[in-house]
Amino acid sequence: MASEQSDRGEILVIGAGELGGAVVNALTLRDDAPPVTVLLRPSNTPRHAQLRDEFAARGVGIVEADVATAPAAELSRVLRRFHTVVSCIGFAAGPGTQRKITEAVLAARVPRYLPWQFGVDYDAIGRGSPHDLFDEQLDVRDMLRAQSATEWVIVSTGMFTSFLFEPDFGVVDLTTNTVNALGSWDTEVTVTTPEDIGLLTAEIIQTRPRIANQVVYVAGDTITYRELAEIVGRTRGAPVIHNEWTVEQLLADLHRNPDDGMRKYRAVFAQGRGVAWPKAGTFNAVRGIPTTTTEEWAREHLSTKG
Repeated sequence: MASEQSDRGEILVIGAGELGGAVVNALTLRDDAPPVTVLLRPSNTPRHAQLRDEFAARGVGIVEADVATAPAAELSRVLRRFHTVVSCIGFAAGPGTQRKITEAVLAARVPRYLPWQFGVDYDAIGRGSPHDLFDEQLDVRDMLRAQSATEWVIVSTGMFTSFLFEPDFGVVDLTTNTVNALGSWDTEVTVTTPEDIGLLTAEIIQTRPRIANQVVYVAGDTITYRELAEIVGRTRGAPVIHNEWTVEQLLADLHRNPDDGMRKYRAVFAQGRGVAWPKAGTFNAVRGIPTTTTEEWAREHLSTKG
């Protein structure tokens, strides 16, 4: 197990996208800011050059490896000098990546690990869900629970708040002011902004006594699709068209389009299992840490959109 002495060691954040950037930002702005390094994919693109300059200016270290293509043994050599590893690389890296990163972490005997599980409650959803990659997330949990050398913390956040309004997801159609309820109007969903996830993850990492070997639930908001439609109506100042997409409809749609990622997500969230939890009992609510609600996000981002 990691010791309290090792808590002063360096933190590695894998990935610098929307979530990774938020985690790095939150960690480095703390009064008790630990040393932070970011793992980036080797690249000479202008974006990566800009990232390197920005991180260097903030005193953030950089190491490079391609987690999608590098074998676990190679990743393990990169990871072994770090005290805490926070993976912010999601499904876009491809099937098997979550298992591979976890294998590398365990082989390196990293004292503490926060895997990329910033989403739903995979334990509650169980195996064989409409989203095939969710089983890999359960594999990761099994790997972590089967050992005792590396402490782990899973942060369950629900979906990104912005994803609820993503046109490709199809729940909110701003062009027609329509809300399509997944499952039913009473189905609930938990959402959290990346910025809040970053802040809360940093707080969880730095909390003493140390949080270890458990799932920690956070939430920006937990709402029903009926409440979502009301929020869209208030924010847009216009009537909202209501459509209900039943579980049966969405599963049939997925059956016709089995490789469509968005259809997989819709079917999972429509089932309503493991995708929502009461905000009142979350890490942030218990500690009185304010988070952005769905309506606050909508008023900031939707009120001027046509």
